[in-house]
Amino acid sequence: MNEIATQIETFAALLLEQANRARALSDEKAVDFTRRPLRIGIAPGDGIGPVIVRQAEKALRCLLQEELQSGSITLCPIEGLTIENRLEKGQSVPEDTLSQIKTCPVLLKGPTTTPGGGTMTSANVTLRRELDLYANVRPVCVPDLNIDWIFFRENTEGEYTLGSRGIELEGLMAMDFKVISVAGTRRIAKAAFDYAAQHGNCKVTIVTKANIMKKTDGLFSQVCHEVAKDYPGIPVEEYYVDIMAANLVNPDLRSSFRVVLTPNLYGDILTDEAAQLQGGVGTAGSANTGSRYAMFEAIHGSAPRLIEQGLGNWADPESILRATVMLLDHIGCHDKADLLRGAIDSVKAKGLHVSQDCLTCEAFGDAVVSALQA
Repeated sequence: MNEIATQIETFAALLLEQANRARALSDEKAVDFTRRPLRIGIAPGDGIGPVIVRQAEKALRCLLQEELQSGSITLCPIEGLTIENRLEKGQSVPEDTLSQIKTCPVLLKGPTTTPGGGTMTSANVTLRRELDLYANVRPVCVPDLNIDWIFFRENTEGEYTLGSRGIELEGLMAMDFKVISVAGTRRIAKAAFDYAAQHGNCKVTIVTKANIMKKTDGLFSQVCHEVAKDYPGIPVEEYYVDIMAANLVNPDLRSSFRVVLTPNLYGDILTDEAAQLQGGVGTAGSANTGSRYAMFEAIHGSAPRLIEQGLGNWADPESILRATVMLLDHIGCHDKADLLRGAIDSVKAKGLHVSQDCLTCEAFGDAVVSALQA
């Protein structure tokens, strides 16, 4: 009983912490990411991260040459976001590294390794929380299949916000927690509906498991539908996550989806499934945006085995390059974003890809830059 009493105290502290967090959330006005001067941080990360980020930085330097020379945009190296440094300091994002990141409203980030077991939180989860990057935005486009989807995944709540802080009765059972707040749901729903309104009032599909997770997913569903009432011209539907996963591969239905709005965990799973239809997670970029900061990254992991096997230079940089397209759009460089998107597509259209019998990672990046300069 003493152990249970201790865990009750732990839960009470977590409940109070999360209640205070939810009360503090607000729909604060976003900074203008198109204003200059602008600092863009570049954090290579772990494993294949430095290899692929190098290709994205080459593309950025090519496209932003005038801005870099004038000083209106600065690319700032971020040091210390490595698994070695994080383990040495016992912090998922060391304080000095976080301080560097916070001087840059925009961050281009390579994948980072999360240690298995233990209590160290994912660096991504920490960054999303510390920078309040509440919207994870992932587009998936497969013209041949008539697929043009964009996912808006809530990024700071759900199962992830307390992912390493569950309760365990040793030898008996364990419990983890899922957190959904009204304010957190409202702002991701508003972001999704704003996007739909700006793109021709396209349909929004809400994804939950509200028939089972009645409190948390029930609240997410309720708030999303309340927000929908402010956008009367936008069609809205809701699917449970299991049937939504099936419908993404259903040829009779998948082309009807456009904007998909999800809580954290479901969005994580569905976007990996969706990316597979596009050619795999290596082909998809990701934006993590908030009111004051924005972070852009590949959606795959750090692939340490490739480095261990000496195959790092055959890591595919397409995902981080697609994230760089999103970064350019976010900072108002729409023409440059279109140029980079077109360069990537033109290289792939020639049948060029990263593999041991075609191009290395660096050669793929050079081909993209050459296409930009053509």
